[in-house]
Amino acid sequence: MAGFDRAGYGQSDPNPKRSVKSAALDVEELADALGLGPKFYLIGMSLGCHAVWGALKYIPDRIAGAAMMAPVVNYWWPGFPADLAAEVYAKQEVGDQWALRVSHHAPGILHWWMEQSWLPTSTVVAGTTPLPNKLDAEMRSKMMADGTFQQRKEQATQQGIHESYYRDMMVMFGKWEFDPMSLPQPACPVHLWQGDEDGLVPVVLQRYLASRLSWVNYHELPGTGHFLSSVPGLGDTVLRTLFG
Repeated sequence: MAGFDRAGYGQSDPNPKRSVKSAALDVEELADALGLGPKFYLIGMSLGCHAVWGALKYIPDRIAGAAMMAPVVNYWWPGFPADLAAEVYAKQEVGDQWALRVSHHAPGILHWWMEQSWLPTSTVVAGTTPLPNKLDAEMRSKMMADGTFQQRKEQATQQGIHESYYRDMMVMFGKWEFDPMSLPQPACPVHLWQGDEDGLVPVVLQRYLASRLSWVNYHELPGTGHFLSSVPGLGDTVLRTLFG
C-alpha cells in the first residue's frame, strides 16, 4: 500500500493550477511510476476524497475498486436540493460558513481572508470546531496537548499554508467541472464509510448522496465521528471489503 502528499503538501511541489482533475491525474502518474499495473485500488480520506471522485470521473478504467472514508462534500454540488444544502450549511460555525463561501465565490482572496483577524474564519483549520463525537473530541484534545496537532500541521504546510490547506479548500469547495451525483456507474465497486456523529461532514448530505448513487455501497457507522482512522478494526474491514 502506498500513500502520497497531494500537490503543495509535505515535500510535494505546489501546483497553482491544482484541480479535481489534476489530483486524479497525479494519482494515475504515481500508480504508473510505482508499476501498479493497469488497474489499482484507491482509498481516500476526508478532504482528500476529491481525488477519488476525480479518478471515478477522469480515469475510471484504471480503478479496480475505491473506498472513501468520511469524504468531505461540496455544498454547491448541483445534485443536492438547494433547501437541504442551505439548511445544513447554516448549521456550520459562522467562520466556517464564511471560509467556505469565500473558497467558492472568491478564491482569489481566500489567503487574505484566512489570515485576517477581525472577522471569524475557519474553525476547522484552527482545530476549534465543536465535535459532537466523544472519541473525536478526546483525540483532538490529546493531539493539541502533546503537540501532535501542531507538528502535523507544520509537516503538511512545508510548502506554505496557501499551497496546501487553502488550495485544498479552493479545489474542494470551488466550482467543479462535474457533479459527483451525475457520474455514471463505474465498472469497479465503490464504498463509502461515514460516521453518524461526524462534526465536520454532515451525515444528512452523505445519506442523500448515497441515495442518489445506487452504486455506492454506503456504510454508516453508529456512534462514530470523523476520525475514522481511530476506529478499532475499521482499517482491516475496509481492506477486506475492497479485496473481497
